[in-house]
This record gives sequence, structure tokens and C-alpha cells, in this order.
Amino acid sequence: MPDRKPITTRSRRSTRQRSSGPTVVDLFAGCGGMTAGFVAEGFDPRLAVEWELPAAATYAANYGEDHTRCIDIADLRDDEVPKVDVVIGGPPCQGFSNLGTKDPDDPRNKLWKEYLRVVLAANPKVFVIENVDRFAKSAEFALLMTELNGGSLKRWKHKEAAVLNAADYGVPQRRQRTILVASRVGPITLPAATHSKTGGDGKAPWTTVRDAIGHIPAKPFGIDLPDSWDTFFGEQLPGVFKSEQLHLGRRPTKMSLERYDHIPPGGGRFDLPAHLTPRCWAEKPTGTTDVMGRMRWDAPSLTIRTEFFKPEKGQYLHPQWDRNRPQRRVNRVITHREAALLQTFPEDFLWCGSKTDIARQIGNAVPTRLAAVIASTVKDRLG
Repeated sequence: MPDRKPITTRSRRSTRQRSSGPTVVDLFAGCGGMTAGFVAEGFDPRLAVEWELPAAATYAANYGEDHTRCIDIADLRDDEVPKVDVVIGGPPCQGFSNLGTKDPDDPRNKLWKEYLRVVLAANPKVFVIENVDRFAKSAEFALLMTELNGGSLKRWKHKEAAVLNAADYGVPQRRQRTILVASRVGPITLPAATHSKTGGDGKAPWTTVRDAIGHIPAKPFGIDLPDSWDTFFGEQLPGVFKSEQLHLGRRPTKMSLERYDHIPPGGGRFDLPAHLTPRCWAEKPTGTTDVMGRMRWDAPSLTIRTEFFKPEKGQYLHPQWDRNRPQRRVNRVITHREAALLQTFPEDFLWCGSKTDIARQIGNAVPTRLAAVIASTVKDRLG
């Protein structure tokens, strides 16, 4: 790492004004997507635990280093856990994810037990677990329900779990997540959907890609992040960056640009002519239908994953494409700024780390708007 001085000497104590609202602990906090939703609903964060330095730094840049711990959760002592109203978090999900190993012995699948240890130490009125949709059908989830139904967590006797589609709650993204809420202070229910594909029955239509990024300039501001460094937790790393500084492009090859040019909105690899189709795709006539895909302006995006900057990984091409006017096509992948907006991060959110670090933070986050809807429901239960 270059020998650089921090760009600022400001105190790493939190500069946010303390809220008088309910208190919250965020475990496996990442960059703070879930905390952002709870803060928007008036919650006061008292502890965040995240072991990856760039993500922990992003969290600290937004919510304060004073209550952020950049450590392995297993190293957090019970006597360091504050008593709070709510505990939230999403234990790492790679073992459950369709994109992961699906290995039941993956040690990352056991980290939910550390989450429960901290829940017992914090003794919250309510706790919330967020994970991938497959978690709801896993052996680990069954064990969790056993703990709730008569084991160590039996005092949280009111619980509800379901797989929610973020698009049904105003997020411009079709993202399926398992959400479990458990309460020891009275019945609690997951929020009812506020949006649907076409609207009606008191629901608004799904929020679209156009709603989220239609105001963003078609041309990125550059390729690289500014040469800016800062210090968090005694370590130097790139940052702190404003969200508008993330509107950065790539350097696609001539062949990549030719491929992009053939993909209409909603299309993908099957729209490529034979001479532009890689052999690995030509020999796989089914499956992976969203790769090399282009978004639609007037629909939510598909799931924003950690490698959204690679079009071969999903439907990440910019939605602007005109069949009759090629000069109006925008042949590039979405930028980090656009991905963050599709994840409903606030426009003034701050970021730390390399471009790859920040992409991972964005893709791993809980959509802020979904978190806020859950936070509102929890707050109603707390009275």
C-alpha cells in the first residue's frame, strides 16, 4: 500500500446526532445497507460488527467509527455487547446461495450461531435475520426454528419468516430474500407488500430502473476512482468517496462492444450472432439466460450481485437501446453509482475501498428501502 497520509484529521467519533429512537445492533453489517434503512426510520445504532476492512470503513464513514468493530464476530465478547431494542443482521450466505458451493458443511453457514450468541447477550425485544431465499429451506434454518420453538431462543415466542421480493416493497430490483423476525414483546408480522408488477388493489406498480437511474448521465465520468486515501481502524485504504464519484466506466474490448450492440432490452446471450458467441455459450443451449443481458427501462432490474460490472455475470447492460437508431444505444454495463441506486442507497452515501471492494459491498447489501420497510414494522411493534 502506498505510504500516504490520511486526507483528513477529523475525529473518528461519530458526528451524527444521537437519536432518541429505538437502539439497534447490526451484525455482519457489511457497508451498512440494513442500518441505513433502520436509521431512516429513527433507530439509533449502538454497535456494528463487520470483519472486512473496506466494508467496515464504509459503515464507519457513514455512521461513525465509535461503535463499529472491524473484527471476526467470534472475537466479540459477550460483555462488549450492549443491551438494545433490536438486533439485525445477515450471516454470510455463500453456502446457501445458488451461486455458492451449497455445501452444508461450509463454515460460513455456522456463523448464524454467532449471531444467536450475540442476540442472547443483547437480549433485544426483537431480532431480524436476513439471508438468501434458499436459507428458508436449509438445515440451518430448521435448527434455528428448533431453537425458537423451545430451545435457547424460546423467549422470542412470536416469530414470522418468509421469502420477500424486494420489488414488492418499492425497490427497483427483483431480489428474493429470506426475512425472519422474532419478538419477545408481542406478536409481530412481516410487512405487507406495497407494490406489485402492474399495481392495483391498493398497491403501486413496481419501481423501475428508469425511476432509479433515469436521471444519471449516460456517459460515465471516467474509469478510475480519485486518488484519495483515508485511515480507518488504524489502516489506510482508498476513500472516502461520494456516491457521484462512483459513476465510472470500464474499458471494454472492440468485440465486447460489438456484443453489447446486439443485445436489446430484456435480451441476453441468445441474441448474439454466431460469430460473436463464445464457444462455451454455443455449447450450452439452455440455462444462464440472463448473462450478457440488458436491463429494461420500465421494469425492475434482476438481482444486483457483487460482480455487476461484468456483463457475462448477469443482466447488467445499461437499458438504453434503440433498434432503429444505433447512435442512441448505450453500450456499457451499469456503473457502481447506478448499482448503488438500484440497491436504494441514499444519494449522499459515502464509500471506501477499491472499485472491486465497493462493488462487493453494493452487491452484498440489503436494499435500503426493504430494510426501512422492515424497520417501520419493527418500530410499530416496539410502540
